[in-house]
Amino acid sequence: MLRRRLPFSLTVAAALTLGAGLAATVLLAVAVARLEDDKLALAFQQRATVRVAAIRQGLEEAVEVLTVTNQLFATVHPVTRRQFHDFTQPLLRRYPFIQAFNYHRVVGGDERAAMEAELQQVVPGTRITEMGPQGRHLAPPRAQYSVVDYLEPMKGNEAAFGLSVGINTQVMNALEQATVSGRAAATGLLSLAQDQRPQGGFEVIMPVYRPGAALGSAEQRRAALIGDTAAIIRARELVEKILRGSDLHLDHGVLLAVYASASAEPAQLVYASAGLEAAARQRAALGPLRQWTTSGHRERLGAALDVAGQRWQVVVSSAPRPFLHNHPGSVSTLAGGFLFTLLITAFVQTLVQRSRRVQLLVNERTADLKLSNQRLLDDVLARRRTEAALQESEQRFRQLVTMSSDWYWEQDADLRFVDITGGVGEKGGAAAGRLIGRTRWETVAGMQETDWGKAHMAQLAARAPFADLEYETVDDQGEARWFSVNGEPVFDADGVFRGYRGTGTDITARKHTEQRIHHIAQHDVLTGLPNRSLLQDRLGQAVAYSQRCARPVWVLLIDLDRFKFVNDSMGHKAGDVVLMTVAARLRAALRETDTVARLSGDEFVVILTEHAEERLQADVVQRLMDAVAQPVPLGTKEFFVTCSIGVAVYPTDNTPADSLIEHADIAMYRAKKLGRNNFQFYTPAMNDEAQERVRIESALRSALERDEFVLHYQPQVNLASGQVVGMEALIRWQHPELGVVAPDRFISVAEETGLIVPIGAWVMRTACAQNKAWQDAGLGMLRVAVNLSARQFGATNLLADISDVLAQTGLAPSLLEIELTESLFMSDVTLAVELLHSMKSLGVNLSIDDFGTGYSSLSYLSRFPIDVLKIDRSFVSDITRDANDAAIVASIIALAHNLKLSVIAEGVETAEQLDYLRRHGCDEMQGYYFSRPLAAPAFEELLRQRKSLPLSVTAAHAERVEA
Repeated sequence: MLRRRLPFSLTVAAALTLGAGLAATVLLAVAVARLEDDKLALAFQQRATVRVAAIRQGLEEAVEVLTVTNQLFATVHPVTRRQFHDFTQPLLRRYPFIQAFNYHRVVGGDERAAMEAELQQVVPGTRITEMGPQGRHLAPPRAQYSVVDYLEPMKGNEAAFGLSVGINTQVMNALEQATVSGRAAATGLLSLAQDQRPQGGFEVIMPVYRPGAALGSAEQRRAALIGDTAAIIRARELVEKILRGSDLHLDHGVLLAVYASASAEPAQLVYASAGLEAAARQRAALGPLRQWTTSGHRERLGAALDVAGQRWQVVVSSAPRPFLHNHPGSVSTLAGGFLFTLLITAFVQTLVQRSRRVQLLVNERTADLKLSNQRLLDDVLARRRTEAALQESEQRFRQLVTMSSDWYWEQDADLRFVDITGGVGEKGGAAAGRLIGRTRWETVAGMQETDWGKAHMAQLAARAPFADLEYETVDDQGEARWFSVNGEPVFDADGVFRGYRGTGTDITARKHTEQRIHHIAQHDVLTGLPNRSLLQDRLGQAVAYSQRCARPVWVLLIDLDRFKFVNDSMGHKAGDVVLMTVAARLRAALRETDTVARLSGDEFVVILTEHAEERLQADVVQRLMDAVAQPVPLGTKEFFVTCSIGVAVYPTDNTPADSLIEHADIAMYRAKKLGRNNFQFYTPAMNDEAQERVRIESALRSALERDEFVLHYQPQVNLASGQVVGMEALIRWQHPELGVVAPDRFISVAEETGLIVPIGAWVMRTACAQNKAWQDAGLGMLRVAVNLSARQFGATNLLADISDVLAQTGLAPSLLEIELTESLFMSDVTLAVELLHSMKSLGVNLSIDDFGTGYSSLSYLSRFPIDVLKIDRSFVSDITRDANDAAIVASIIALAHNLKLSVIAEGVETAEQLDYLRRHGCDEMQGYYFSRPLAAPAFEELLRQRKSLPLSVTAAHAERVEA
């Protein structure tokens, strides 16, 4: 029996080929579908992340709007309704999602009537109300209310005006959170009195404190709380504005849901994209197929945000799309695989049937395929080598950017950042994600309102490159940063503008250095006080304040007494300690509104302004003097500081503003002239004295060069023998215009200016040379007395100068007597004793002039190597009429003789005075009774005539000799 063959049957090889091909096609299609889903999921994750970042930034920006409004109440006291209106109107226009700005004032129960009266002046009939379950009603009596006092805009929000939110738990909790943290706090969703929709918005709140109150702790801030500023924000409009501002609402492939809570509670839903519910149902229907290709959680992203203490939940999901639309590759792979499998099966079938011929064809085809594969492999290898080279080049670029202090940025044609590399977060303090998709003026507050910002905008509009554009902004940590950026425009091959690219660098350290340099330029390096430059600016402000408020301004010039002694005796380091200590005491004794500056050396200037609550009186100046006059510890010693102060008042007659410091300086010199350690107010009469002093000082500087000084000599007579045994050299100034200038007119000026040092040296040299000339002329071995000034006594080369004068003139040291006042060495007795012994070792005589007028000479007299005491003329003049003066003179004579010292009485003018001094054993005298001070020729004539005459000469005879 013959078996009938089927018209078509598959061979085993063809069947295996068909089965394997179909299986491989299905597996490959599934794999491609997974890759396509992974790609879609990755794209979705990127778009979802951009939306979450935009929502976060938008919410933070809404909080920043309230922070700006709150600064109005922190800087302006008090804020008027007009100011509140003018300040908030631009913000309302710029941020339409804000329902209203308001200011809640804390009002006590006893202030309710006054508060309602003030509210009714704005909206008649307004009463303090509250929101209850049944709606708005009149507020019952309470101990305290938190009332909506300022409200912008009023239109559409009338229902909230006068509303007390003190019973609203959410608002009060947010206010307490803001008070404790010191930052803005937000409520959850609220039903607003002026809004018909339930829970249509939320409030962001910041506290307002009493001006000047301490805010260091939470308790202090609670005690200082007087109200709060709030921004009422429509939540849905806020989210819509954020999405529109970023053009994210145009992407319909992503669906968004925003909840004003930590979890996705339907009751807290703020915003939901259109078609969100339909998309959820469609996604559920395609669940099995989605699980077959990819994980469903990749198409949904949930992110929790914390904005102003309020948790928000953002849920982003992808819109479902038809399977074929989402998987063109897998469908194509499946169709192509099926077709290819059928073709291969047919091909195998043909091979089996036509084995030999087909085998040859297969061999040829195989060879062709090998060649094609080899070419394909070569192309793949070449492409990989190219990609590796590109990656290596990109890696080098990124390494260079990373090692540099700069970062690289790119902007698109709308001038929005599209790429920022180089670690801008670490180098610039701003995360790249906060900048991507935004323009520079959106990240730099107020840039469009500044002159440099407008100039930069003009550069961008002209598509011009720019370099070294410097601006200040705030980083992610809230700290101020300075950046410098360079940029150039980018055009394509057709010349179409594509954006900008450039580099940026952080120049904050350089700016801080510039600020420190500016501070150093306006402040004294040693004390930290304002210097002369800043002082002039502060003085100009004080004068302007005086003119505006009709209140006086006092300018005080403070000069430390005997400060040069500290530098000379203890060194400049000790002087620096004194200056810093005095500066600190002056700052501590003044108000914060007053200014204390260091003018130069040991001079300080204080500017005092009068306020309504505190008038300026002289005891303020005395308080400064008392603050300075405290002991300053210098190592193991204490130095007592005193000061002389001159005060100039503005406005007064003949006191221009630009002469205040000059007049205060004149008054200070008057205080010094009156004995130091006091203060004087400027009067016009002082200006005449100052001008006289200036004339004297100017002429005095050239007097030595012009040989205008002469010496007069007053004889010193021995009371026992009646002979002239010495003379005191007294300087006189013969000015060609001023005439003979008395010593009391120019000696003090010479002391203050330091000219006394060269003048004193001239006196000593001239007196010694003259005395030596008289000795050589046979007129006797007379002793010449020369006064030593305080400046000369403190000079480091004093001993060398005396030795040089004796050597140059040839005068015996025993014939030179140096007169010192006891005040010269009372400040530092130990140093004075050492110096006096060194002077005594030269062989000169030492005398104390004006003895008895000091206060502590007797306690140290035994320690000083003194030869002579000179009794001051103030005691001698009244010894015949005043028993006390007579007793003092007798005591001084007895004390000197007990200490083996000689005594000279000054100012002897009558025979009675001479007789008293003789009877009590006084050794020598000088005065008008014997002779006035004489010029050198007259004194020489006196020596020739009176060299051996007894002292019994009459006063009339003395006048004839002098003539």
